[in-house]
Amino acid sequence: MADYSAARDLLTDLALTAVHAARPDLAPYLPQPPEGRTLVIGAGKAAAAMAQSLEAAWDGPLSGLVVTRYGHALPCQHIEVVEAGHPVPDDAGRQAAARMLDLAVTLGAQDLLICLMSGGASALLPLPAGEITLAEKQALTQALLRSGAAIDEINCVRRHISRIKGGRLAAAAAPARVVTLAISDVPNDTPLDIGSGPTVADHTTSDEALSILQRYAIPIPASVADVLSANVPVPVPHNAQFHLVATPMQALTAAANRARALGLTPLILGDAIEGEARESGRVHAGLALSCLHHGTPLAGDGLVLLSGGEHTVTIRGNGRGGPNTEFLLGLAQGLAGASNISAIAIDTDGADGSENNAGAYVFPDTLRRATALGLDVSGSLAENDAFSVFEKLGDLVMTGPTHTNVNDFRALLIASEGWLRDFRPR
Repeated sequence: MADYSAARDLLTDLALTAVHAARPDLAPYLPQPPEGRTLVIGAGKAAAAMAQSLEAAWDGPLSGLVVTRYGHALPCQHIEVVEAGHPVPDDAGRQAAARMLDLAVTLGAQDLLICLMSGGASALLPLPAGEITLAEKQALTQALLRSGAAIDEINCVRRHISRIKGGRLAAAAAPARVVTLAISDVPNDTPLDIGSGPTVADHTTSDEALSILQRYAIPIPASVADVLSANVPVPVPHNAQFHLVATPMQALTAAANRARALGLTPLILGDAIEGEARESGRVHAGLALSCLHHGTPLAGDGLVLLSGGEHTVTIRGNGRGGPNTEFLLGLAQGLAGASNISAIAIDTDGADGSENNAGAYVFPDTLRRATALGLDVSGSLAENDAFSVFEKLGDLVMTGPTHTNVNDFRALLIASEGWLRDFRPR
């Protein structure tokens, strides 16, 4: 049996380097303290870590409230940290969002609102508009997640049925100064899509949100239809600033630099690769095979293809697995056991979809070992059950909460046995 421990070590090294590069350091981005109060409000999987970083660097009094995913809390001295449901919102998130809006309206012209946004914030701030119930919001979220809709489409709907998203938090805080510090988990780092933009002006319309629901044949409750048909305009936030403190490209660049230091030749394919996960896996397989057999787009021994972005999964079965494991199973099929190619794909927050793994590995013998265990890879893909395949192979990546989130990280290693034999982790 071939030994792929060196490939595993190298891929793990690159993935952890990417995650470390995305951890929040807010000190360089903090504004001057105001004459009045400083209120901190935040949401996302990195919210607690961002609050810790802010407290460590802030010179002056402050208070606030942030909400993060269950299991992602960290202790803070002055900023309250609460946990709530993700990716499907729950009442803990609704209560936190309502409290944040109540705090924001108390601010005056001499005060400062610092908003900390990171991936997961949209689900963690469920404050439905109009007569929409939390149960209706939950059902709509589940339907969107299962439909294969892109993240910008999901967030468009979320904004237009919310009391806090799409600039509404900044509008509530007026006339206070608003500074948003964000970790991007979305393609192209679009501020409006990070946490559905609670402090960012929304250029989309209710009609667009309605067309998205219709496009994916998602049932629309009367309460949601009423809110979307009302099409209430949101005041454009004034006196507001927005700063990105970590991005997917930042993580990919750090991994590429680490790869060079380890003697690899890296190529960043892009930080905003979207689409159906399993199909993207097959496309990535084609690129890796082209490097191996034809020397293009990269030639030589000891190569690594790096990419990031947000894949989607259209749920048709009843299995377990997130976008990264589904990507990898599609990749394994596309590679068809090709020698010299291994891969890792993880969600940088440490949770692939709703599962407890960050992602998984693929090696040249993945399909062979799966067959030996009696696993039906094609059947597992049909059931959206990639998690079970990698669990039985012992190839899941388990990191636990990383307290950051710059979306998915993928690395495809193209290296001969000889190259790997000489590789030594540093």
